[in-house]
Amino acid sequence: MKPRELVLSLLLALPLPSALAAVEFEVVALFTNTAVLRFGSEQKMLKAGQSFRGVTLIAADAKQATLEIDGQLQVVGVSRRVSANYSEPESREIRLRRNANLQYITRARVNGRSTDVLVDTGANVMVLNTVQAQGLGVDYANGRPSQVKTASDMVPAWLVELESVELGGIRINAVEAAVLEGNFPEHILLGMSFLKHVEISERDGTMTLSREW
Repeated sequence: MKPRELVLSLLLALPLPSALAAVEFEVVALFTNTAVLRFGSEQKMLKAGQSFRGVTLIAADAKQATLEIDGQLQVVGVSRRVSANYSEPESREIRLRRNANLQYITRARVNGRSTDVLVDTGANVMVLNTVQAQGLGVDYANGRPSQVKTASDMVPAWLVELESVELGGIRINAVEAAVLEGNFPEHILLGMSFLKHVEISERDGTMTLSREW
């Protein structure tokens, strides 16, 4: 346990049903509708409505948090002192400008190799053609055979798992993808198997992708 003067908030020992041990955690920091809790050596950031280990954050501001524990509401305030070892979660943000064809095209690294990708929220997974896959070292022949309907026809495809996809410092490992036989798509489609890991907003021809961890 750190000296009391270095701890931002009080330690809570919260009763659970008798079959379970008490939950102990610290409220490390508070922001608008966000609280950072520490359970032993593990730190967790909760936004309003989110839960972790039976603790649900109902609301928060800079001074206090309303928590639900075992069906009971508790209001917890914090000290103004700053913990010696606390740092805010790291975040990454990428902004893309829409082109003349109303598309968001940018450079990304797929399996460590640089390539153009087109952001497509309508695609369930990332989509490549066989030429693109070969250029990126994707062994699609050992993928799971399938078929995909394009605008004009049904074409053979292989379902694979890309080692990694990185965009502007946001790196996601083990990303699902489909490799289509032929020359479609013209650009690799950055689909939801990557985009589900980021927050997306769009305004005035600019798309913002961001992620905290």
